[in-house]
Amino acid sequence: MKFYGSVPHSLDYPRTSMYGSILRSVEKYPDNIAYTFLDGKRSTYREFKEDIDRCAAALAGLGLKKGDRVTISMPTSPPGIICFYALNKLGIVASMIHPLSPPKEIEFYLNYSKSTAALTVDMFYNEFKQVMDNTGVKTLILARLQEYLPPVKSALYWLVKGRKTPRIHDPRVAWFGDLMLGNYPDPPEVDVDPDDLAVILYSGGTTGTPKGIMLSNYNFLSEGMMVAEWSLPVERELGLKRSEAVVLAILPIFHGFGLGVCVNATLIGGGTCVLVPTFTPGLTADMVKKMKPTFLIGVPTLFEALSRNKKFRGADHSRLVLAFSGADTLPRVVKDAFESVVHQGGSRVNLLEGYGLTEAVTAIMATPVGRYREKSVGVPFPDMEAKIVGAGTIDAVPAGQEGELCLRGPAVMLGYLDRPEETAGVLRRHEDGKTWLHTGDIFSMDEDGFFYFKLREKRMIKSSGMNVYPAQVEEVLYRHPDVEAACVIGVPDRAQVERVKAFVVLRNRSKASPEKERELIEHCRNAMIKWSCPREIEFRNELPKTLVGKIAFKELEKQELEKLKAGGGYTGGR
Repeated sequence: MKFYGSVPHSLDYPRTSMYGSILRSVEKYPDNIAYTFLDGKRSTYREFKEDIDRCAAALAGLGLKKGDRVTISMPTSPPGIICFYALNKLGIVASMIHPLSPPKEIEFYLNYSKSTAALTVDMFYNEFKQVMDNTGVKTLILARLQEYLPPVKSALYWLVKGRKTPRIHDPRVAWFGDLMLGNYPDPPEVDVDPDDLAVILYSGGTTGTPKGIMLSNYNFLSEGMMVAEWSLPVERELGLKRSEAVVLAILPIFHGFGLGVCVNATLIGGGTCVLVPTFTPGLTADMVKKMKPTFLIGVPTLFEALSRNKKFRGADHSRLVLAFSGADTLPRVVKDAFESVVHQGGSRVNLLEGYGLTEAVTAIMATPVGRYREKSVGVPFPDMEAKIVGAGTIDAVPAGQEGELCLRGPAVMLGYLDRPEETAGVLRRHEDGKTWLHTGDIFSMDEDGFFYFKLREKRMIKSSGMNVYPAQVEEVLYRHPDVEAACVIGVPDRAQVERVKAFVVLRNRSKASPEKERELIEHCRNAMIKWSCPREIEFRNELPKTLVGKIAFKELEKQELEKLKAGGGYTGGR
């Protein structure tokens, strides 16, 4: 805590719902801009509340009530966040899923969450239509995003995407725009307990069936307040009021990072969310130039892409005061490149790293402002406790020793939806009488309490009896000036059990060659012991990404196994 600066050591969390927290912001900042959709539709906090209330009345008019569950399958956009808080006002649980989910996944999520209604964009109607008869969903609400864009952008949207929208004549469909224009009686007031289940987010599902992560109002409110307080030192230094913050909300709202940090934490503080429905470097650079955000929050691939974008490199960054990276390891070369660009644009900001997981909404620790330490993800937020325990135990290990990260505090989830055994496996009572979340991630902690992410527990290559950590190999590859992106996996091998293979995207794709492969392998051998170095490198034009923009190493592992099976090669030993 001695590194907190002016950040409080503990916070006073209001015992209210997320909708209740919006009311507090409305009372304090009624005329502040709550959100803009790109650089088009703007809404003050007063208008935002009116829209939430109107939406809640319409949802109640459809017969939805406290305890029901509704799936939101939306990009980061006004209908998505209006509906999210309207559901919360009514005590209805929001199940958040990716808008590009294929029909089979949609069917799974609708049934797993026991949703009786869903909200999505009109162009994704067919995906829901294919599976609705196999679910409990009776009402599908469709939103037209072009209604929230200025006329020129709306026309372009129709040309590019809207023309794909099918003709819809379905009695189960209700149009979001029509609902918002309807005349409905005020719904009865609902008593929403802060500890009630409010949101279901989902694990990535890369190792099997996704798990529903049950999060309460209190989880979201506490996490949002922790995040907001972390910026206090820079606010005081620069005389910036939290209600003046402009946050570029690029990350998706089906993920805790986008929903919990970019949206909810911003709105709790009375700031402005710039809602960006999809990430492209060009669009994001445009928003930076036009909206001049004070906070930029993202994943490493986002910062890497922005650093190479000509528009972003030429933008005025003088209003940018904080930048945080999470969700994946931040390579030093990406940090340095981003900082170089924004410093040239007039900002003094440093790109700081944090850590979180959906089982605790999202970010729960970060580097204190002005306290950067190489490869550290910082220290826990106020009221979050963290410790390192030995593998398979509940016993804390000394500083400097690696082990599993365990967490406790107000942001920790209620549990996994309908998975009591898996919940019991990760929420465990320790000898101190407290319940701790076992994250499955390998960390170490130094004497000052700074934490260092090592690897996901299962992301380790066992090559010739030696442990190889892919993140370490990737870090070395990123140091080569020709490497734009890298991912390292273990490939089944009869002699070594697993051999190390790297997938690399070169900055200049035309340089891919056997000579370049040998050069990169030699580059690794100059920095690491031989058994940690790639035995082969495959050049790609791009690497697969997860839904939140992380490199999907599991997908590359799957592709390699399929190639081996198809070729009759060795597939044992894993």
